[in-house]
Amino acid sequence: MTTPWRWIIPLLLPAAIWMLPHGGFDARSWGLLCLFAATICALITRPAAAGALMIATIATGALLRLFSIQDGLSGYGNVTVWLILAAFLFARGLVVTRLGERIAYSIVQRVGGSPLRLGYAIVLADLVMAPMTASNTARAGGILFPVTLNVARVFGSEPGPTASRIGAFLLLALYHGDLVVSAMFLTACAPNPLVADFVRQGSSVRLSWTTWAVAASVPGVVALAAIPYLVYRLSPPVDVDTAAARTLASERLAEMGPLSGRERGMLIVFCLVLALWIAGDWLAISPTTAALLGVAMLLLVRVLDWRDIVEEKSGWDVFVWFGGLMMLAAQLEKAGFPKVFAQALAAGVHGWPWIWALILMLVVYLYAHYAFASLVAQVTAMFPAFFATAIALGAPPLVAAVAFGVVSNVNAAMTHYGTGPAPIVFGAGYVSQPAWWRIGFVMSLAHLAIWLPIGFLWWKVLGLW
Repeated sequence: MTTPWRWIIPLLLPAAIWMLPHGGFDARSWGLLCLFAATICALITRPAAAGALMIATIATGALLRLFSIQDGLSGYGNVTVWLILAAFLFARGLVVTRLGERIAYSIVQRVGGSPLRLGYAIVLADLVMAPMTASNTARAGGILFPVTLNVARVFGSEPGPTASRIGAFLLLALYHGDLVVSAMFLTACAPNPLVADFVRQGSSVRLSWTTWAVAASVPGVVALAAIPYLVYRLSPPVDVDTAAARTLASERLAEMGPLSGRERGMLIVFCLVLALWIAGDWLAISPTTAALLGVAMLLLVRVLDWRDIVEEKSGWDVFVWFGGLMMLAAQLEKAGFPKVFAQALAAGVHGWPWIWALILMLVVYLYAHYAFASLVAQVTAMFPAFFATAIALGAPPLVAAVAFGVVSNVNAAMTHYGTGPAPIVFGAGYVSQPAWWRIGFVMSLAHLAIWLPIGFLWWKVLGLW
C-alpha cells in the first residue's frame, strides 16, 4: 500500500513553486516548470510506477494546455529512446540464450583464483557486456547478480552471520564495479545517450560513442583497478579459498555444453553491432540505426521471437517513462529555463577559472544524487543547466560533457536506491543499510580522487582542452 506522503510531496512541491515569483516567465511556462518538478519528485518518492506517472504527466500537461498532445508524445519519436529499448532487447537476448551466463562463468573459471581476483572477474564480465547493454539493471541485476549470488552460496555465505564470509564483498564489488563500467561507454547505461543528446542540443559538438570510450578509457581503467580493491579493504571476505567457485563455474559450463546455435547467432550479432557502434562516425551510421539492425537480425535468425519482444516488460516500461522525460526536457529547453538557471549559477562563480568552477559543479552534481532514485531523473533535471553554465564560463564543451557524463553514473555509489541495480543487490540482504551508505560515501570520495585529476590530465593529452 502506498503511503500518503509519496503523493503529498509531489503535489505540494508544484503548489509551492507556483506561489513563487515567476521571474518573467508566462503562466504556461511556469506551469510547465511546476509539472516538471512534480514529475521528478514523484519519480523520487515513487507513489506509482514510473510509466503510470509519465502517462499521467502527459495527460495533465495536455489537459492544462501546457503543451499539445502531439508535443506530449514527441519524446517517443526520439532516437535515444529507441536506442535504449533496443539495448533492453539485446540484454534479453543475452539472458534467453544464456550467452551472458556463459561469459560470466568463463571469466570466473579462468581468473577467479582468490576472493579479490573473483571480484575482478565479476567486474570484467560486466565490462565485456557493457558496450551493448545500455541497461545496467539488466546487466548487473539480471545477468550478473544471480551468478554472483550463486558463487557466494557455494561458500556457505548467506544473509546474516555468514554474509561477511564472501557474499558481502562480491555483491559490493559487483555493484560498485558496475558503476565504473557504466561510466566507460555511451551505450553502457540509460542516462548516457541522454547526456549525448543534451550535449547535441546545448552545444556545437557531438559526443560520439568513440569519443566517450576513449575519453573514459584511462581514468576508467584506473577506477576498475582501484574500486574492487577498495571494496575488498572496506568489506574483507573471510573465506579465501575460491577453488569451489571455479569448480562451480566448470560444472555449469559443462552442463551448458558447447555454444548453441542461438548463442552463436547472438555472439555474431553482438560483434556486428559493436563494430558498427565503434565505426559509426566513419560510416555515418547512428547508434540507433545499428541497434535496430541488430534487433532485426536477432528476430530474423530466430535468436529472439516476437514474444520475447512483447514480454520485455522492463524495456517497454523504460520506453514509456524515458520518452516522457525526453519530452519534458525539450519543453523546458524551449521555455528557456535551463538558460536562465545557467545564468544564475554562472553569476555565483563569476570570475572563477573555468576548471575550478567546473570541479565545484561536478562535486555539487555528484552529491545531489542523494535526492534522486534514478540516474535519468537527475540528468534530466540538472545536466542541461550545469552543462550550459560550464560552457558559459569557458569550459571546453567536450570536457564538460564527458565529466558530467561520467559523474552521472558514479554518483549512484552513495545510496541503496540510486540506480536500478542498487535495490536488487541491497535487497539480497548481505549488506546493512548503514554499511552500504558508509562504504558508498567512501566510494564517492574515491571516484572524485580518480576521475577528476586523472580524467582532466588524460583529456588534456587527448587535446579536449
